[in-house]
Amino acid sequence: MGAADLSFAYHAPIKGRVRSSMFRLGLIVNPLAGLGGSVALKGSDGVAQVALDKGAVAKAGLRTQNAFSVLEDVKDQIQVVTCPGDMGENVMRALGWQYELIPGLVKGAAGFSSAEDTKEAAIKLKALGVDLLLFAGGDGTARDICSVVEDAFAVLGIPAGVKIHSGVYAVTPKAAGEVVRMLVNGELVDLKSQDVKDIDEEAFRNNQVKARLYGEMLVPEAGNFVQAVKQGGMEQEDLVLEDMAAYISAEMEEDVLYFVGSGKTTLFIMDYLQLDNTLLGVDAVLNGKLVASDVSEQQILELLAVHEKAKIIVSVIGGQGHVFGRGNQQLSSDVIKKVGRTNLLILCTKSKLSDLSGRPLLVDTSDMELDKALAGYIEVITGFQGKVLYPIQ
Repeated sequence: MGAADLSFAYHAPIKGRVRSSMFRLGLIVNPLAGLGGSVALKGSDGVAQVALDKGAVAKAGLRTQNAFSVLEDVKDQIQVVTCPGDMGENVMRALGWQYELIPGLVKGAAGFSSAEDTKEAAIKLKALGVDLLLFAGGDGTARDICSVVEDAFAVLGIPAGVKIHSGVYAVTPKAAGEVVRMLVNGELVDLKSQDVKDIDEEAFRNNQVKARLYGEMLVPEAGNFVQAVKQGGMEQEDLVLEDMAAYISAEMEEDVLYFVGSGKTTLFIMDYLQLDNTLLGVDAVLNGKLVASDVSEQQILELLAVHEKAKIIVSVIGGQGHVFGRGNQQLSSDVIKKVGRTNLLILCTKSKLSDLSGRPLLVDTSDMELDKALAGYIEVITGFQGKVLYPIQ
């Protein structure tokens, strides 16, 4: 569905406006995006203050800085138009970039921002005729922007939310920067209509996934820089998943703490062990018993301080290939570093791997050095004693 694919370089005038020598980049940062992830709140909608009270640290600004880190040598060709305060201005100041503020926009300057602030900023950027609207957030942010922009002009998301079901985001913040770089350099980049999806976070916190399509937006796509829409539903490969569960159960070592990640693949493991499961959270298992349910990043770190040996069990998001950074931010960079790369157990059926068409598995931990350390080839468990080596980046 959606508009036909287009290929063009941003040398040409856009919607009748004569291009200047500068690439005009609109920037919106949702400073609250992703706050609920590390503290096991499954999102940030309506619970930002709760997340902050639980010790959550805002990372949307840092992820935006990561996106801009690949643009240093072309920044003289980019004119950034952004929002006051934490919605963009503070990031530009931290980077030492020149920028303009959106005329007449004052909301959001004091820290907390709302969906209405995001919508107002998007409307004003649309009126200003920027070449690309770059925004940092999650599915809720994409939904807000889509409601006022739709397919009027090109947008691209920097992934910063807990859940990323929509196809309007780059696979990582750095990938978002790479796409912008290609546009600034005048390379031919496809524009494609991509779905904007969001889920009911209240239902999500109660282990129910209710995703809904809210519209489409035009997204510049280049190579493997932009992610696919998350596949929904459960694979019809129950026997394979049961084999995986039996294998993991048989391989579990005594006195090793296992952190079982979210998803329906890992649900089979918990069911096999006859343990209660947090479908969309992380559970801790030791010697066949449930130690803690739906743990936050801080709770995981506290458990790691007590237990010397630990492993992480995670599955691959179908269609996207993400292993870390989508819906499991409790398994933070600090957690992964303490557990170690060799103690990661990644589960994925061969059919899901085949659906990736050779694209690598993805990690997006907000720590670029850790992402580099995790890159390469890694064992993926595909069945009972079945393993393949698969690229990850």
